[in-house]
Amino acid sequence: AITKDSHFSAKFAAPGQTLFWLALSSALSGLTLSIWALTLFLKVGQGTPAPWDPPKKLVVRGPYRYVRNPMITGALLMLLAEAMLLQSWPIAIWLVLFFIGNSVYFPLVEEKGLEKRFGNDYRE
Repeated sequence: AITKDSHFSAKFAAPGQTLFWLALSSALSGLTLSIWALTLFLKVGQGTPAPWDPPKKLVVRGPYRYVRNPMITGALLMLLAEAMLLQSWPIAIWLVLFFIGNSVYFPLVEEKGLEKRFGNDYRE
């Protein structure tokens, strides 16, 4: 059954629903991936995601070996969880727009900066 919170007038997926468990799985996966990626930035890259303290070394281990930007992938998984849990089309639309925006921004802007900072190591 779907529960409704009258204070926010929103529908929530109830713990008995498959949608609830899919949302929980997506949220935990996204959170785990984001924390793992951040930990690698700190320990291996010797920096942070913040522009004023970027990694000094290129990180190509863990999820970075397989995914262009695991922190963004984690955020997308958490947005997907929110959209499912709250059964929210606006959040689902935001998820798609966020994905498209990052799919354009990273190749056009961020990857050029990574090539400048890390040279051949990044190109490989």
